[in-house]
Amino acid sequence: MKAFTEIAIPHRDIIEGNFKMETYASDLWEVAKGEAPEEYRDREIFLSRTYETNGLKQIVSETEKKLKGQPSDSVIQLVTPFGGGKTHTLIYLYHKAKEWGANVVVFSGAKLGSKDNTLWEEFENQLNGKIERFKGKTPPGGEELKKFLKQYEPLLILMDEVHAYLVGTLTEKVGESTLATQSLLFIQNLTNTVKTSDRTLIFMSLPASCPYGDDASEKLLQNLKRIVGRVERVYTPVSDEEVAGVIRRRLFSKIDENGVKEIVKEFLDYAENESLLPEGVEKSFYRERFLKSYPFQPEVIDVLYKRWGSFPTFQRTRGVLRLLALVVHSLVPLKRPYIRLADFNLSNEEIRRELIKHIGPEYDSIIAQDITSTNSGAKKVDRTMADSLRPYYFGTSVATTIFMYSFSGRPERGATIGEIKLSSAETSVSSSIVVETIEKLKEQLFYLSDEGLFFTNKPNLNKMLIDRMESIDSEKIESLERQMLAERLEKCFENYIWPRQSKDIPDTPTLKLVILNKINNLEEILHNYGDRPRVYKNTLIFLGQESTERTKFENEMKKKLAWDLIEKDKTLKLADEQRREIKEKIKRAENLVRGALRDLYRKIYIASRDGIKEIDLGISTYGSDRSIDMEVYERLRQERELVSEIAPLVLLERYLKQNEFAETKKIYETFLKVPGEIRIPSQEVLKTAIRKGVREGILGLGILENGKPLCQHFKEDCEVELSEGEVIIKRELCEEKIEVEKYRKEEEKKEVDAGKTIETEPPCPQPKLELFSHMRFEVRVPTGKFSDFMRTLRLIEAKFKHISVKITLEAFDGEISKAEYEDKIKEAFRQSEIVVEKESLD
Repeated sequence: MKAFTEIAIPHRDIIEGNFKMETYASDLWEVAKGEAPEEYRDREIFLSRTYETNGLKQIVSETEKKLKGQPSDSVIQLVTPFGGGKTHTLIYLYHKAKEWGANVVVFSGAKLGSKDNTLWEEFENQLNGKIERFKGKTPPGGEELKKFLKQYEPLLILMDEVHAYLVGTLTEKVGESTLATQSLLFIQNLTNTVKTSDRTLIFMSLPASCPYGDDASEKLLQNLKRIVGRVERVYTPVSDEEVAGVIRRRLFSKIDENGVKEIVKEFLDYAENESLLPEGVEKSFYRERFLKSYPFQPEVIDVLYKRWGSFPTFQRTRGVLRLLALVVHSLVPLKRPYIRLADFNLSNEEIRRELIKHIGPEYDSIIAQDITSTNSGAKKVDRTMADSLRPYYFGTSVATTIFMYSFSGRPERGATIGEIKLSSAETSVSSSIVVETIEKLKEQLFYLSDEGLFFTNKPNLNKMLIDRMESIDSEKIESLERQMLAERLEKCFENYIWPRQSKDIPDTPTLKLVILNKINNLEEILHNYGDRPRVYKNTLIFLGQESTERTKFENEMKKKLAWDLIEKDKTLKLADEQRREIKEKIKRAENLVRGALRDLYRKIYIASRDGIKEIDLGISTYGSDRSIDMEVYERLRQERELVSEIAPLVLLERYLKQNEFAETKKIYETFLKVPGEIRIPSQEVLKTAIRKGVREGILGLGILENGKPLCQHFKEDCEVELSEGEVIIKRELCEEKIEVEKYRKEEEKKEVDAGKTIETEPPCPQPKLELFSHMRFEVRVPTGKFSDFMRTLRLIEAKFKHISVKITLEAFDGEISKAEYEDKIKEAFRQSEIVVEKESLD
């Protein structure tokens, strides 16, 4: 899209920023005196910059008729809300009357006071150049006034701010009366006289309501309306529908209507695709409004004229013009295709001042804190956006739109999500980003109401939260942190939280999880138990903090504690909706602080042969309720730093490969004492491995007798004590013992048989057995029959000294990850000394 400055060309003074705010503060008195700014004083310039509304056209037509002696109204009252274009209309009539050659009398109640000329003196002075006939505090009568005015026809009398003048003369005494009363009498005589004149016309502007708020001023206004109302006709110079035209004429020197149509069409196509148009508003209707208001979106005019314009202090036409002139100038360098509420730069001091003077000075700091300062909530949201969205500053734009919708002199306030989307969306980005931005702003802004999308001068729950977070000290956090750690531990280990010295951790065979708040005492605890060296080093598992997570944890902890304080504070005047929201936030904070605690305590440290080994648990899963020590336990098992099952072949490889026997007690103590050795949760793991090895004939179990191993159990069930003198023995020694024992028993049997009586019958000849000394076969083992196969294998193993088993293992109709295959299956093969000769993976 083209920039709006290429289609709607602003007046040069707006582009250059040379305009004065007085430019939009029209003053009839200064125009008559020749002292007004050029654009008001110069007839050609003023007329060219004036948009002729239907009301203005009608007023001009009636004025021209009357001044030419044609039938028309003689007394016309202009009534619009404060700042609705009355003074501008009077200045327009002044220039037109001069163009027609008529005499003009100008009265401005804002310029004259009780110490200046009276109304009647001022009339004579302007028409006659001196005060002779009407001098004094008593007004002339009707006949005398009629003769005087007749001399100066055609005559246009323009009376602005009459009520303001009368209020100023209330205290000026004139005999038993006041100057205000005498002035009312003059106005009555004047209006009655003009009514019967041929070519004299009065325009008088009156406020729609009394702006002063006291009874005397209100009574004066009512009296004035009653006097004028008997003879006057009321005109409205600018209707609501014509405001956009007035603004465009005043701010822009040239508008390319074809260019406007292209921009509006492109926007409407986007708005239709995104369903942005308000419900019930036809596309054609919105098009016509946008074509008339361009380069401003229709919402800009509506919000300023209707919402901000409802403040008694906001001059509708003049105030809107002043503000929009500043907005247009600020946007000239930005090349925007049209102007939205989101484009109002609240960082601009002049724009901000034009707004906050109607809503209160406290909003100066509120705007800074929530929208414009570097660390404001809106700017924080800007920085959270993806790189592709960051140039649009959605945080600032959406917050600005909400701000502009927040205020009104009437009860209405705030905006709907649809209104915010319409005034904040970018045609190159999905409007859904506006909804996401609103949710982010709710978490960041301090003065965005909890009851709707509008700003207030009362802090919201976010602000209450921050204030209470600042009051929470480190001791409170430390106390709750320790309590939460205790609650998140089960009984996987003996748990010790934040030991101060090595003596706090017992030197026992039990596995211990030591949770550290300082990593620098890890070495001291590992190597020492008080004043003596630590023996059972391999039983220590340390859990330390990830330093980068500390700030996050403390922040989440402060939030949780702060929400608790807010909920318990009975002095707060909270709405029911706010109390419900607080409960939800407490529940969410509890989940977040649990997750933050787990993310903080995520570094596992264990002793290894090469020093201290570190294992990172990583970031937790949101909402997980697993205990911390259980996570440590499972992770150590995955890393095979903690085993709950030992293959008998591992014992054979480690302790019997070079030795004929090994004491079971010493093996167990090695597990406990030597860093980097096998780490088991209990001695039962070792006992089970030995029992299995004995039963399967992988090793034997016995005792030491005179320093030599005596095999007591082999290929049978047994009990393991891990006691002094108990040993595991190489299978070969146990097999020799079995052969010797078999020979001894056979010899004993022979001796017994020799002592028996001679058999009367010769013994039956024994049949010759057919023996196999070598067997080789291939088998396919069905699923679920592997245990049967193993029993058969053990039978074969009992008959032959050497067995070599080659297994073709084929698995299908399922899947396993590469990581799990590497970590679990291949590692189990390695520990069991299983050689994989051929591998095929798909």
